[in-house]
Amino acid sequence: MSNRDQYAPGPARGAEVRKNDGPKWTLIVVRELRQPPEKVWQALTDPAQLHEWAPFEADGSLAEVGSTVQLAWPGARPPEAVTVTRADAPRVLEYGELKWNLDPFEGGTRLTLWIDIDRHFVAWGASGWHICFDVLSHLLNGDPIGRIVGSEALKFGFQQLNVQYAQQFGVAAIQAAAKFLAQH
Repeated sequence: MSNRDQYAPGPARGAEVRKNDGPKWTLIVVRELRQPPEKVWQALTDPAQLHEWAPFEADGSLAEVGSTVQLAWPGARPPEAVTVTRADAPRVLEYGELKWNLDPFEGGTRLTLWIDIDRHFVAWGASGWHICFDVLSHLLNGDPIGRIVGSEALKFGFQQLNVQYAQQFGVAAIQAAAKFLAQH
């Protein structure tokens, strides 16, 4: 049995939302990783490494300010062009609606993601990023299990996470997640 077959996400943790006026809220996801910021930075900026864990495909490096990169998200058409607006290696990375902070701490990196997301999808977003961060952790630990996105996430506890995060955030869980993901 492969490590991928044994993977199951832990309980919903490390995420919060900031309720903004308007349709989008800010989802904040934090994960502590055992690697130094330089190694985590590479996983956040290199398209080959992003392919192994991120919920999108990138057609170029995200390491340079001013770079425009096409991000292809499962189910989203056409790909989204984003420009890297901040790339202070290995501490801060910003492009599109994503902002990453990499803070060193004894034993590794505290990775924080801020993303503006439609308020109806905050629990869903937290669930997806939770699984992606788990996959990233495996990759950085030298135990890659392969990217888990789209409908495949349903096989790995996505729906349970969606309900848990919805309860934490005080929002309704998207019950149609399975149907939507199965179509994308």
